[in-house]
Amino acid sequence: MVHGRGAADHFPTPPSCLIPASPGSCQGGHRLSSAFRWSLGDAGDPAELVADFLTANGLPVRNIGRTVTQVHPTGDGTLCGAALYVSAAAGCVMAGGAVGSPTPAPSLPDVYAAVLLHGSSRPQPPVPAQRRPFRLGDWRESWTAEDHAGAVEAARRAIARGDIYQVNVVGHASAGYAGDPIPALARLAGLSGARYGGVLAGDGWAIGCASPETLVEVRGGRVVTRPIKGTRPATGRGRRELLESAKERAEHIMIVDLERNDLARLPGAGPVRVDELFAVREWSGLWQAESVVSAPLADGVDLATLLRAVCPGGSVTGAPKLAALDEIARLEPVGRGASMGALGWIGPDHLDLGLTIRTAAADGQRLHVWAGGGITWDSDPGAEVAEAAAKSAPVRATLAGAAVPGNDRIGLRS
Repeated sequence: MVHGRGAADHFPTPPSCLIPASPGSCQGGHRLSSAFRWSLGDAGDPAELVADFLTANGLPVRNIGRTVTQVHPTGDGTLCGAALYVSAAAGCVMAGGAVGSPTPAPSLPDVYAAVLLHGSSRPQPPVPAQRRPFRLGDWRESWTAEDHAGAVEAARRAIARGDIYQVNVVGHASAGYAGDPIPALARLAGLSGARYGGVLAGDGWAIGCASPETLVEVRGGRVVTRPIKGTRPATGRGRRELLESAKERAEHIMIVDLERNDLARLPGAGPVRVDELFAVREWSGLWQAESVVSAPLADGVDLATLLRAVCPGGSVTGAPKLAALDEIARLEPVGRGASMGALGWIGPDHLDLGLTIRTAAADGQRLHVWAGGGITWDSDPGAEVAEAAAKSAPVRATLAGAAVPGNDRIGLRS
């Protein structure tokens, strides 16, 4: 566990980079005040520890259900907010579920919070001469297409036995690199639909995110989650197929019900309502189905309670959640690392965390990506393998500096 700044940070987040969900008016004007780090094997409850840390640094996270928006100073050196990252493994610890296989990127923390202050002016990014040329090697898959398909079949058998109703199965790949990975990771924010686009970096690690999915947002006394489940190519035919697919709709509604249950677990929350159901939106050349679930939040609910209720996200675990986590631990040979967790912003009067799908991470030697999909009894193993590849392709192409089809259209920015 680390409190304070590390002198060895060799992937510091450039001031020109956007931290996911941070205020647009403050981009490039932050100064790091202090940081918190927790990893599997460290002592203590990570939800309580990070809440204590943020509270001690002036963020009222022990009462995130407040309904009155306050006016906060914005001068040089005043508190702006905090970036928060929670890995899928840490989410499992918070939920009391199985953690699963070891991460392929152990230098990344499992919980990280960085408290940031307003700066008097926007610092200039480093001059190009200070950056080493970036080169990306070949991708190495952690399992074959046959292994992936076999895991889908095993998940279907678990569903047939009645162990679970649905489970998300995720694969991993990595590639060696040379040079500075930060510009490559920062390009992910430019993918259309990257609602939580940006970069967070620390001591020997960095995370780049292009996620379109809201894990949880709290603003004005209301808690909101926007689960995404169901994918097709962003063509006219793909949209029709998604809307007409009984399998995709059933899978989606199961996750919406799970998210409703997660929010209902919050003390004093309710009534929980579905504001929008199975809306088709675009992310970087893919149609995806998204719903909006929300509830009024009672005064006095704290961050630790919220994290325990929503982490890991239902759309990347399955139903029932704890049984799905047990199945994931059996099926996936490589840990989820930076993916399928939470990444976003906590301000003095709101919280906004994205689910880290469409996310990549760098350690000192390799870049890592993850992708998968939800498995039901009706799942076709070959189609599930293809869907995971389709989700991963824009991320891999962007990291390599290649153009991504469909990236000139407006996606999920509202």
